[in-house]
Amino acid sequence: MSKSTKVSYNEYHPPGTRLNPLTGDDALMCHQCQRNDKGRVIWCMFCRRKRYCEKCIKRWYPHLSEADFAEKCPFCHNNCNCKACLRMKGIAKPAERMIKKAAKIRYCCYILQLLLPWLRDLRQEQLVEIEIEAKIRGVVSSDIKVRVSECEQDERIYCNNCRTGIVDFHRSCPTCLYDLCLSCCHELREGCTPGGHGIVILEYHDRGREYLHGAAPNNKNKVRGRFSTEEHVSADYLSCLGEWKANSDGSISCPPKEIGGCGSSILELKCMFDEKFLSGLEERGDEIVKSNQFTKFSNKSDKCPCNITSGQNDCAGRMQRKAACRENSDDNYLYCPSASDAQNGEIEHFQKHWEKGEPVIVRDVLELTSGLSWEPLVMWRALRERTVSKEAPEKFAVKAIDCLDWCEVEINIAQFFRGYVEGRTHYNKWPEMLKLKDWPPSSCFEERLPRHGAEFISALPFPEYTDPRSGPLNLAVKLPKDVLEPDLGPKTYIAYGLAEELGRGDSVTKLHCDVSDAVNVLTHTSEVTLRDYQFPIIEKLKKKHIDQDMREQLYTQQTSEKEKQNVEGEEQPASSGNSIEQKQTEGGALWDIFRREDSLMLQEYLKKHSREFRHVHCLPVEQVIHPIHDQSFYLTVAHKKKLKAEYGIEPWTFEQKLGEAVLIPAGCPHQVRNLKSCIKVAVDFVSPENVWECMRLTEEFRKLPEEHKAKEDKLEIKKIALHALNQVIKDLEDDKFISGCNAISKEEPLVESEEDET
Repeated sequence: MSKSTKVSYNEYHPPGTRLNPLTGDDALMCHQCQRNDKGRVIWCMFCRRKRYCEKCIKRWYPHLSEADFAEKCPFCHNNCNCKACLRMKGIAKPAERMIKKAAKIRYCCYILQLLLPWLRDLRQEQLVEIEIEAKIRGVVSSDIKVRVSECEQDERIYCNNCRTGIVDFHRSCPTCLYDLCLSCCHELREGCTPGGHGIVILEYHDRGREYLHGAAPNNKNKVRGRFSTEEHVSADYLSCLGEWKANSDGSISCPPKEIGGCGSSILELKCMFDEKFLSGLEERGDEIVKSNQFTKFSNKSDKCPCNITSGQNDCAGRMQRKAACRENSDDNYLYCPSASDAQNGEIEHFQKHWEKGEPVIVRDVLELTSGLSWEPLVMWRALRERTVSKEAPEKFAVKAIDCLDWCEVEINIAQFFRGYVEGRTHYNKWPEMLKLKDWPPSSCFEERLPRHGAEFISALPFPEYTDPRSGPLNLAVKLPKDVLEPDLGPKTYIAYGLAEELGRGDSVTKLHCDVSDAVNVLTHTSEVTLRDYQFPIIEKLKKKHIDQDMREQLYTQQTSEKEKQNVEGEEQPASSGNSIEQKQTEGGALWDIFRREDSLMLQEYLKKHSREFRHVHCLPVEQVIHPIHDQSFYLTVAHKKKLKAEYGIEPWTFEQKLGEAVLIPAGCPHQVRNLKSCIKVAVDFVSPENVWECMRLTEEFRKLPEEHKAKEDKLEIKKIALHALNQVIKDLEDDKFISGCNAISKEEPLVESEEDET
């Protein structure tokens, strides 16, 4: 703001303007609250029409001075958070990036190079099934004509047994329309249980409020929350599933009614596309790959622009953050550019780290936006339905998760957000950590919060990958318009947080693994500190927690006294004992992201020490189906030290600061603990580098038990990959990539004029 800007108050009369001057009460009308009885108002010298009262400035724009308002008001900055502006229809969406022809071709070649090997594998799988079909019918494979399944483009077809999306070839019952994927067909022929074992998932039972903090269990307590699956598979289901086998000739009968079929027909081989579609696609792709132009556009430098290992050169020092201390490792530093760096030709640098499965941190992404407020109450005001706009916030209840026992609670929105800023405690003064459950619903985020949705899109780094509308390297956007899209967000995550690690009831996202890539932006934080009177109470309760752990024999005879003292997240080093100290932190969330190659050892550790962790109703983990996909574990400081001592592995650990975006590759197990109350907004995307990893994870999910919460194939990665491959081949053909080489110089890099932009 210029120092000469004059603050104009309510006595201001715009000189020499053609606008009708405001007089009387209208001259005092505040744009924010639409009241004219709030006293002094500040006029905007930029538009000479909008005014904001002193009270609204202090309440809704505490980071701005009156002089800032006088120079250019929030309305003129396009970040006004009054109700009318937040709900304004016809909000201009962020402009889609203009992609030059050379860049478009380069991206298409890059995708084709990465996906064509997968298409060949898919074709080979189908050829094997055709050979089996020929054997069943007693004919040669060339005589097999596969019927196209009658299915609309906007209809999702899942395997009835393993719930995995069906992309093309499958077997279907002509009587009851039971569908079976080729993976399940193969497992049946191998004599295995198709789609994973039928395991009854154990329930967690409420043992009473006092049990959460070390008291003996009270088995008479009613169930407070319902988090485990209620509909268990029956004994008949498990028995029939185990008896279901393929016939000697390779044909498969429709399963009995007990497991969803009719048991009266042989499953027929069908396809979703014309049988020549995939073979034709492969031929077209091969023709492009063999061309000289493809070699020119697909060649990339093998060297990373920064010496990320030593951290000695200027580029490395500015664009790196140390996140691990692994011995003899070259990946202890993470690539950490600023948002402006990410905009200025850093895409190839990003790709060098991304293709290695490394997470990336991008700083200051909110600095490139309009500055719209992400304050909780601002979002709440934008979300309220007009029909209930006059009702007090206290009447609006939302569902939240209590991180102490992982049960669902109901709380009114005003109380929740008050606790977001001031903190809340349980009946015994133990800090209460709440997480809003699906608020606002992801299905209506951009519809109900159009301004915030546009703000988030404009903040996304490396939009070539992350833009959910038109990112050229985001395979998810290449689905045809008439095909159902997966729900990839954006989604908001609003939760309390505390710098001190409590060990029980911390505000965490437990260890898990996403089936797609994701970018997570920290848009707002509020620091909550413990009161002085809470420290001795917390100390006393933590000792009770340790005593309870000892009573329940969470440790083996070989567990050292030092490990016992450090149970459930006691701070290190051991000299700190059980003490908890007030901490100050710059970051809003603590991230632990594990390398993909460390996943198996991480799973071994969790299985070995599973009973040292607590989950629903604060009960010890009794059952481990998949240590990561169960989402039952959070590794505290003590457990991370023990993990490194026993298995020699550690995660990348770093604090996410306000305005930072974290990009997480598919397949990297990760967990998060909020150090402050946080609002994060995330969106999923599918990068060509990680398609194989997405498919590996999909295969892991399909082998989970029937009732497992991660069982469903929500991404349908094979469908995304196939449509993306078809689209990039079509784009290259439309650009006359092979036949029209005269339009693309063979001697010089292709440079476009303004007319080349699309």
